[in-house]
Amino acid sequence: MRPENQSSVSHFLLRGLPIRPEQQGMFFVLFLGMYLTTVLGNLLLILLIRLDARLHTPMYFFLSHLAFSDVSVSSVTIPKMLMDMLTQDQSIPYAGCIFQLYFFIVFGAFDNLLLAVMAYDRYVAICHPLHYPTIMREELCVTLVAGSWVVSFVHALLHTLLLVQLSFCADSTINHFLCELTVLLKLSCSDSSPNELVIFTEGGILFILPLGSVLGSYICIGTIIARVPTTKRLLKAFSTCGSHLFVVSFYYGTLASVYFFSSSWDSKDVIASVMYTVVTPMLNPFIYCLRNRDIKQALHVFVNRANFFK
Repeated sequence: MRPENQSSVSHFLLRGLPIRPEQQGMFFVLFLGMYLTTVLGNLLLILLIRLDARLHTPMYFFLSHLAFSDVSVSSVTIPKMLMDMLTQDQSIPYAGCIFQLYFFIVFGAFDNLLLAVMAYDRYVAICHPLHYPTIMREELCVTLVAGSWVVSFVHALLHTLLLVQLSFCADSTINHFLCELTVLLKLSCSDSSPNELVIFTEGGILFILPLGSVLGSYICIGTIIARVPTTKRLLKAFSTCGSHLFVVSFYYGTLASVYFFSSSWDSKDVIASVMYTVVTPMLNPFIYCLRNRDIKQALHVFVNRANFFK
């Protein structure tokens, strides 16, 4: 008997989070609160950057795009997860699954590339401070961000087009709370070796090159600081790079645990996936804002303006 192919698979069944039924309500409230915090925090950050002229610099330009990507990746995954918890209907249409997969890959790849761009920006700011305005011109910043978006869309399109060529078996249960590429490949009845080859080659390059750029930038920064390791210089470097370095460590740590060190559907996979899709986008605005004087001042001005118009 031949397995059902992709044209006859009208929907998939998301297994969701491995939590007991009596805990559904508690986790629904928890993740709803985290999602609202993510959306409001990142949108507020974007608004402050747009409204305050002091924040019209390369670093905040990149940060506004990171905030937009964080809102987007959360909006692609969390609302469906919340709806599943609320209605207990864990099915997702085939087209909806492909749509979610495509944009999940887009925003994940963009975050990866943008963190490398931001690392280069921090490298120029610390290692070439006198030439920073001439190197990080507006044209270059726009080109770097636009290039990152284009590469991300093409990268996602490549993997999506390869996926839709596959046939899927009758058992369409996805052992995840979202439509994730490697999990979908396990459901295929076709030969998925070309897909896996592209993941490990093109996907690997898209992961390793930005990571190498980040590491290279911080190695150069560390080398410059080590030449004259004064307390003032260390504090300045930490204030300039601390937030980005923390986000990079958090991002690549969770990403590696999901895609390179997980082998089965267990608690480790769930925790790592939640950290990447839920926790990181929620924390990024706080990480960048809590120790940032410019953002605090912009927020103070925004609040004063809001009170003035009341």
